[in-house]
Amino acid sequence: MIKLTKIAFGGGCHWCTEAVFQTLKGVDKVEQGYVASIGENQTFSEAVIVHYHKEIALKTLIEIHLYTHKSTSNHSMRDKYRSAIYTFSEEQAKVSRAVIVNLQKDFDEQIITKVIPFKSFKPSREAIQNYYQKNPERPFCKTFINPKLKLLLEQFSKHINSEKLNHFI
Repeated sequence: MIKLTKIAFGGGCHWCTEAVFQTLKGVDKVEQGYVASIGENQTFSEAVIVHYHKEIALKTLIEIHLYTHKSTSNHSMRDKYRSAIYTFSEEQAKVSRAVIVNLQKDFDEQIITKVIPFKSFKPSREAIQNYYQKNPERPFCKTFINPKLKLLLEQFSKHINSEKLNHFI
């Protein structure tokens, strides 16, 4: 039996984040919903929980997350779309912080993504879960999700499960 590990990511719309991680090799499940942390980050914000195994490294998941949302933009909607890596262990937090530090040189602006502990999760209603898989032709998907998937194909193609991306390719 394959041992799964989980980590949560928030950044932009959870439909986009869900679609990005659903296409990856080594990701078995993506739960779309709302995640809360502690302290000033205790309000719920759109996010996903990614269940993955050793076929994909945590470092790669974090890199993909930083490149597929506005990880340097401190815009006015950050309460709803918190740029975050929600960790389930101190080891994940340590790796996450190190990846951000190492990748900062590749970004013109400061990465604002927070590394914070996962506290709680509320799933999205069923009707909007797996949004891209159910609605690839919708204008939202074409406008916002397809560019993220194109970036994945260009920069992270070896990590893509093409069977999960057939309608896009």
